[in-house]
Order: sequence, then structure tokens, then C-alpha cells
Amino acid sequence: MTIRLKVQLASGQSLEGAPLELLADGKPIARGVVDKQGVAAFAVSPGKSALAVRVDRSIVQR
Repeated sequence: MTIRLKVQLASGQSLEGAPLELLADGKPIARGVVDKQGVAAFAVSPGKSALAVRVDRSIVQR
């Protein structure tokens, strides 16, 4: 199964190339990278878990 999401910052900054982790119940289960359109995709197995995404914010310039 593939989970796709669009990542947007309120400031309008691009996150292209940003590494992301998909977490299930707080544990990393997949990794992805934001593309030019701001989309990231994760290949995962179906299941029941609380999902969250972690972004490496060190790449965001101020």
C-alpha cells in the first residue's frame, strides 16, 4: 500500500528534498523525500496504528 501526502509550510518555503519518516505508534516504519510538487510517498503494509510524519527541520532556512 502507498500513502501519499502533500507537505506545505505556512511561510511558503519549499521542502523539496526534505527527508521524512512515517511513524506508526511513534516508531519509524517508512522513509520518503519531498518532491518538486511537495509530495512524499511511503510504501507500507496495511494495519491499524496511529500515524504521524516527522520532518528533519534542520533543512529549513530562516
